[in-house]
Amino acid sequence: MISEQAKQRMRDLAARYPVARSAVMPSLHIAQQEEGYITKEGLQTVAEVLNMTVDDVESVATFYTMYYQRPVGKKVINICTGISCYLRNCDALLQHLEQRLGIKAGETTPDGNYTLIKMECLASCGTAPVLQVNDEFVENVTPEMVDALIEQWNAESMSSTPRPTSANGSRPQGV
Repeated sequence: MISEQAKQRMRDLAARYPVARSAVMPSLHIAQQEEGYITKEGLQTVAEVLNMTVDDVESVATFYTMYYQRPVGKKVINICTGISCYLRNCDALLQHLEQRLGIKAGETTPDGNYTLIKMECLASCGTAPVLQVNDEFVENVTPEMVDALIEQWNAESMSSTPRPTSANGSRPQGV
């Protein structure tokens, strides 16, 4: 559900432009932040706030790959497959990521931690091959770097997951 606060942020953005529909992309970002991906409700809310049709909003949301059309993992790993990254062996890197995560490009791991997406270009040709993980770039990527990153993310995920306790609040042995 899109919060009233998010709707107000969209209205405030629209007020900055001579034509409200100019705020469609940042409003879609707000909708995606609220729900994790672009939902039907998100499309309807953006359309209502900006006085657009749902079809017009959806045409923008489906044109750009930065708007997710279905739920994604906590870490969205975009791998560049543009010419510079291709020449620096991004295909082998993609294959390594798929093997490590146990998914193919375009899929999300069953635990909901990772989504792997192929991108045509991430505009970091001088530092190829490159990944974009959520909003951060990882440049000059090697399979060893991928392994270290996945280990780091898994450790972070484990430390933020509450550990089981028994009814009296003590930890079971071995946990």
